[in-house]
Amino acid sequence: MRALLDRLVNLRRIESVASSRLPPSAAEFARFMSQSTSIPRKLQRVRDHGYDNYMEVEKKTRKVLKFQSLILAHQGGTLPVSRLDSLARRLGFKQHEPCRFLLKFPHVFDIYEHPVQRILYCRLTRKAIQQIEMEKEAVLAQVPDAVTRLRKLLMMSNTGRLRLEHVRIARAEFGLPDDFEYSVVLKHPEYFRLFDGKDSRSKYIEIVSRDPGLAVCAIDKVREREYRERGCNEEDVRFAFLVNFPPGFKIGKYYRIAVWKWQRIPYWSPYEDVSGYDLRSLEAQKRMEKRAIATIHEMLSLTVEKKITLERIAHFRLAMDLPKKLKEFLSQFQGIFYISTRGNQGKLHTVFLREAYRRGELIEPNDLYLARRKLAELVLLSPRTVKMDEGLVHYRRHEDEVSRQLERDYVDRENEDSEDRICQENDCEHLESPDGITHCQADIEDSSDMDDSDDEPVEPLIKKS
Repeated sequence: MRALLDRLVNLRRIESVASSRLPPSAAEFARFMSQSTSIPRKLQRVRDHGYDNYMEVEKKTRKVLKFQSLILAHQGGTLPVSRLDSLARRLGFKQHEPCRFLLKFPHVFDIYEHPVQRILYCRLTRKAIQQIEMEKEAVLAQVPDAVTRLRKLLMMSNTGRLRLEHVRIARAEFGLPDDFEYSVVLKHPEYFRLFDGKDSRSKYIEIVSRDPGLAVCAIDKVREREYRERGCNEEDVRFAFLVNFPPGFKIGKYYRIAVWKWQRIPYWSPYEDVSGYDLRSLEAQKRMEKRAIATIHEMLSLTVEKKITLERIAHFRLAMDLPKKLKEFLSQFQGIFYISTRGNQGKLHTVFLREAYRRGELIEPNDLYLARRKLAELVLLSPRTVKMDEGLVHYRRHEDEVSRQLERDYVDRENEDSEDRICQENDCEHLESPDGITHCQADIEDSSDMDDSDDEPVEPLIKKS
């Protein structure tokens, strides 16, 4: 018995010596990779202030947009301030709060007194109207891109169709115009088909044919770029996602190994039909879980600002085979997505694609994104600068009046010089009238001749018979 124990001790010593001879990284992987590590279901959520500050501004602009749509809905684009109190609950405000809110943003709203009725009215400023026109032009300019986005969104559906109401709710995120049902869907019958549901009164949008050229995910292009630029291992990049954890996120050794193993798990493309696969095995469930991450990643890549609310994603949950508890599911992957709870008192959850942002700004901005950010810039402008702008306007008006007066004086001087020149040539004298105005003698003689001619009798044109 004692000899058997000595042999076991010697075997353990040999194993420890052999493992110590391995490189540190290889020894670490040999020790931990044999364990059944997986990404924890519940992780401590770490805030990223860059995205939260972005949403603080978005919360203000969302309220401003409500007032803008309300003012533009009235005739002439003006609204009596007294009516705002009656519409306060409709806008989500208490009584007397709408007027205070308008006064905070004088670069967007202009409050003035009606010249006839003598009551206060509110309207949009010139800068706000220019921003609305800029956004409309950007939406119309990128309609072809919006058609492509809608086609890719329908191709990600397991049946190739989506409810029209769900797409209408998320039309701003995907850059679709307000009348996209006519300007996008019905205008392109070669791509889309609109029909009524059999079991419900809802309308559905269905894709006519799937284009294999569009079945390329945005993450595939990112992997190709990373592979060409950094020269990473093909097996490490083939099914991996870009991971960028928020500052302050604690990464333990077990979690690091779990992420490394998860990055190597193969999965089916969001554009691939998985209805014919057996999904009961554990391996199939892992693939479907990673496919759901790829689907949400692709959906965020199709949006204009690379962000969308969690409630909008929930509308497409059944059509795209997404899990039920989306917030808990996405909280496991804080290096890929960021969920901000700022806005609407924590009831609204906005999902950001982390790889598309840097320091709270979009890395590759588009025209529609820039047009929408113009409104945020007007909201962030200080009210004190309004007085400065008015002073500059009055100063410019004063300058214009002074320049016009100088032009008039110059023209009068030129006329006087020309009259003096003519008088010198004709040897005329200047005579002063009783009202103190000097006149040329030739002009006075001409006028007297005209008066004498008026006194002479005029012969009748028709003679009497």
